[in-house]
Amino acid sequence: MAKKSGGRHVVPRGDKWANVKAGADRATDLHDTQAEAIKSARQGLRKSGGGELSIHGTDGKIRQKDTVPDGNDPYPPKG
Repeated sequence: MAKKSGGRHVVPRGDKWANVKAGADRATDLHDTQAEAIKSARQGLRKSGGGELSIHGTDGKIRQKDTVPDGNDPYPPKG
């Protein structure tokens, strides 16, 4: 089983949106839109074992949280 990550935050950085690992100072990547940053953060969480995604608004305050499951299901459904 993959190790659970600490989570990710999607935060505004100037005129861009950043995908930041919890506890990190530097962004994993920057995007032109919040939707692109959210998609990237979800993919990163799935690859690293799932975790909590915190989406911040333009004011920097958390406006939404979501739990992202592990993307490596050892027992995928048949068919």
